[in-house]
Amino acid sequence: MLELPKDLVLDLPRLVVIGQRELYLENHKGIIEYGDCCIKINLSRGLLEIEGEGLEIKLIMPDEVTITGLIKSLRFVE
Repeated sequence: MLELPKDLVLDLPRLVVIGQRELYLENHKGIIEYGDCCIKINLSRGLLEIEGEGLEIKLIMPDEVTITGLIKSLRFVE
């Protein structure tokens, strides 16, 4: 029986973090705040705060975003 991924079924974000230098996020609901030291992204349940240095949005599409820079912290806020 074919099972769908839980992130799709439950409308949850999927994150891929490569070291402290890159974050790939699927299933976002839009950018709330954008600066070189803080990016806030709306999720289906709350938001994701990314803090660091030299943060840049390298790619943004309706359901995915790629952020580069020195990522110091990720925090989920409900």
